[in-house]
Amino acid sequence: MRIWLDGALRDVDDARVSVFDHGLTVGDGVFETLKAEGGRPFALTRHLDRLTRSARGLGLPDPDHDEVRRACAAVLEANPMPFGRLRVTYTGGVSPLGSDRGDGAPTLIAAVAQSTRRPDTTSVVTVDWVRNERSAVAGLKTTSYAENVVALAAAHRAHASEALLANTLGRLCEGTGSNVFVVLGGELHTPPLASGCLAGITRALVVEWAGAKETDLPFEALQQAEEVFLTSSLRDVQAVLRVDGRELGAAPGPATAEAMRIFEAKAGAGLDP
Repeated sequence: MRIWLDGALRDVDDARVSVFDHGLTVGDGVFETLKAEGGRPFALTRHLDRLTRSARGLGLPDPDHDEVRRACAAVLEANPMPFGRLRVTYTGGVSPLGSDRGDGAPTLIAAVAQSTRRPDTTSVVTVDWVRNERSAVAGLKTTSYAENVVALAAAHRAHASEALLANTLGRLCEGTGSNVFVVLGGELHTPPLASGCLAGITRALVVEWAGAKETDLPFEALQQAEEVFLTSSLRDVQAVLRVDGRELGAAPGPATAEAMRIFEAKAGAGLDP
């Protein structure tokens, strides 16, 4: 396997990142995960724009979009696979041992790993931990993912694939690596970005294509919803069968099935919507 590291393709066994890289020592970095089908990334422009927004939120220099595009193309060509998880990581680079950032260049990594398509349905659990919608990194896709690791492990222990979180105000927010949609009274809703959730690429496309409403919702809406589904780059639109111990009936329900149909048709019409 070959990856892209700081301007060139390298064999994975030979690629080295400094132990003083700020992304390693303090999580000072941002990243994007894209799906790649047949060696081609989906929605790359939207992901590059979000990578830049996240970098600016941390005070990192803007990533060079042309270089990131070259990196993605190079690793996909070097590692052919039918369906892959393409990851772009951009960090503060070599820095002192502490929160102060050094004056060296940022680190850019692109890598791809073979993946499998998610099933159409899944189960989720709710957890007691919350998102801080007032955090300095709220809404940024940073490499500081320890909270997500802990919450996702709790979901797996409960035989679920995702954990859903409220924010500090008790409002519905997001999953550890997904956005959440609910159907209430036959209408499709998803939490607004002000809730502290990530501005998911698939979320934005479903809002645009399926006409979902961005609505401030109580966390308890998960227990009242007629249907629930998740979105993410590798899930696309995934119906939820069970929330905690509550069965939602046949899934996907009609609204979820329609969102899935619309997304598949629209996404199939072009790789860079």
